[in-house]
Amino acid sequence: MALLPDSEEPSYLLPADREAWTEHGAPDFVYGQQELVLEGVQWSNVPTVPDQLPPSVSRFDSALCSAWKQRMELGLFRYCLKELQTRILPGTVGFVAQLNVERGIQRRHPQDIRSVRQAFDPGQFNFSHIRPGEILFCLRPKPLLPDASQLEDIFVVINISPLERGHVLLVPEPARGLPQRLLPSVLRAGLEAVLLSSHPGFRVGFNSLGGLASVNHLHLHGYYLDHRLPVEGAPSEPLDERGHLHLLRTLPAPGFLFYTSQPSADLETLSRRICTATDYLYEQEIAHNLFVTRGAPPGMLSPSSALTGLRVILWARKSSFGIKESEAFNVALCELAGHLLVKRPEDFCSLTEASALALIQDSLLPPAQAHKVQAALVALMAQENQ
Repeated sequence: MALLPDSEEPSYLLPADREAWTEHGAPDFVYGQQELVLEGVQWSNVPTVPDQLPPSVSRFDSALCSAWKQRMELGLFRYCLKELQTRILPGTVGFVAQLNVERGIQRRHPQDIRSVRQAFDPGQFNFSHIRPGEILFCLRPKPLLPDASQLEDIFVVINISPLERGHVLLVPEPARGLPQRLLPSVLRAGLEAVLLSSHPGFRVGFNSLGGLASVNHLHLHGYYLDHRLPVEGAPSEPLDERGHLHLLRTLPAPGFLFYTSQPSADLETLSRRICTATDYLYEQEIAHNLFVTRGAPPGMLSPSSALTGLRVILWARKSSFGIKESEAFNVALCELAGHLLVKRPEDFCSLTEASALALIQDSLLPPAQAHKVQAALVALMAQENQ
């Protein structure tokens, strides 16, 4: 790792003595709003992450990638993640398929989850059980104005079965025992994490219970991918007159789009608006996935290099509990965005755009129910405007 945090900042690396890990509290990554990278992030000349970081790397990228790489070298993951075989599937969508056999074999078996609204169970695995060395740092915003709501302290934790380099979990204080239900304060921290990165391929996402979340303890995923994805510039149409909610009709899957080009001012409002939608889905026992990426404004098809704001895409989908071992990939937040995590070499070689679309389409709500959800979300946005 060529770039490490400035010397006056706390160290994000573990002490050399393994015995000291339990004594070593997670350092704070304290940031101000001025560190949010709002402009100038583009796909040109983007290096591989995290082994080569550009001179303009953000402090957040340097801290996360250096600490993540050290944990890999120390053997804290279930497997050593090497460069993954990657191919862009021929066709109009632009699917990015990656072969990750070890994740398919060695990841923790999903918990016995039977409901989107299932209560937190302290007897099941949860993030209060992780080893201290798995925590990279605690994301902590500088104190806000007295009349503004405070953000959560978010633990940035390695995913011990990584899907890509830099794969982490964003976990609010684990001792609170929160179930996997999205909260505005936690979502806002995830939005800010994307903006703290100067890499266009750092994304954040959320899987609900029934939407392939394997642990019922509130967490977001964050990871780097050195490829554009279809949802960055996909065309959309407004669903409400204020432009708060848009519909992506394009492949790989239709979804609801929320967007802001002024994130420094809008993140709190945007987070509440999105959670109004996810709260409805939660109460209706409708599984859902969410994906946060830099991207183009809503409207007509835009070049995927036009990363002028934040896109947050929300998909309502059929509930699916457990891992479907017979399928080439499981459909969760990455796959709905166009990033396919393939488990077996034979599937990786034979996968086509048509077969990938068939798997994804099979996970979506039937048309009548999808239309009902759309009408409900439009009504909720209208109530917010009154």
